[in-house]
Amino acid sequence: MATAAQNQAAAAMSQPSPPTLAGTLDALRRSLPEWWPIYAGLAILFGPTFYDLFTGAWIGEEQGHGPIIFFLALWLIWRKWPEVMAAVGPLPSGSWSGWPVLALGLMFHLLGRSQKILMFEVGSIVVVMAALVLLKFGSRALRVLWFPFFFMLFLVPLPSELVAAVTMPMKMAVSWVTEHILFALGYPISRSGVVLQMGQYQLLVADACAGLQTLLTLEALGLFYLNLMRHPSAFRNIALAILIIPISFTANVIRVIALTLITYYFGDAAGQGFLHGFAGMVLFVTALLLILAVDNGLQWWIKRGEGSGGGTGGPGSGSGRMPGPRTGPLKEAT
Repeated sequence: MATAAQNQAAAAMSQPSPPTLAGTLDALRRSLPEWWPIYAGLAILFGPTFYDLFTGAWIGEEQGHGPIIFFLALWLIWRKWPEVMAAVGPLPSGSWSGWPVLALGLMFHLLGRSQKILMFEVGSIVVVMAALVLLKFGSRALRVLWFPFFFMLFLVPLPSELVAAVTMPMKMAVSWVTEHILFALGYPISRSGVVLQMGQYQLLVADACAGLQTLLTLEALGLFYLNLMRHPSAFRNIALAILIIPISFTANVIRVIALTLITYYFGDAAGQGFLHGFAGMVLFVTALLLILAVDNGLQWWIKRGEGSGGGTGGPGSGSGRMPGPRTGPLKEAT
């Protein structure tokens, strides 16, 4: 009879080993005779799309998360590939259901490219890649890779009307909170809509500060974190995914406060330099730190709840009379 150590060793050997860079490059080299027509077709089909994205939408603030999401999704697929090979076996059989999916993806690409509808053009990348997995490896492979393909959906831009309708209330809320926090700290600040008046400076809270795309990007960051951590607690996973929304809001408030204070103390040049060089990094670093803090808090709550329960209360908030607006150039807080 096998010992427990032998059983554990056998179970460990049965698990697919993580891929290495050398192994991946060797697999790509060996797959070239079979896959080069597919690689060439994808390059011809999506080469112009990626060129337009890297020289257009993906260098802007609203869609600047695009390349990060795309390359993280490719990394997730590479990381999952041993599981795909273990699931499909040495002789994978494709699924004919991939053909209608491929036709749908090509139709999206044609429509998006010809009519310049970015949502369809970017969405076709995800659909065509999923169709290729179905055609070559079958539905089992796609089930293993469900999260990377779901993660790539965050690449797809939403309709501008929806983004505008959701973004304005979010910008108003960020402006309101920023105003009340800085006023409570004694700063001469007032607000008119989404325009903050701080001393002699006016700052416009732009879409990149509190827009829907920013929220979706941070939600993608949180889901990526959850996928890496693989917490066994369903409550912990669901709670953290939901709490990404207030985390995003808090990170945006911190970003606007930082930009407002830098402009107030160091002037327009420093504020605008911060805007274009460092504001986005502050947002994502802040969000990541908040995600880690909330995750640790949920872990503590779960461990504490195993023995006893507890509750928390929310602090109240106050307001005061704002000082009158002053004249000055209108700047963009983002």
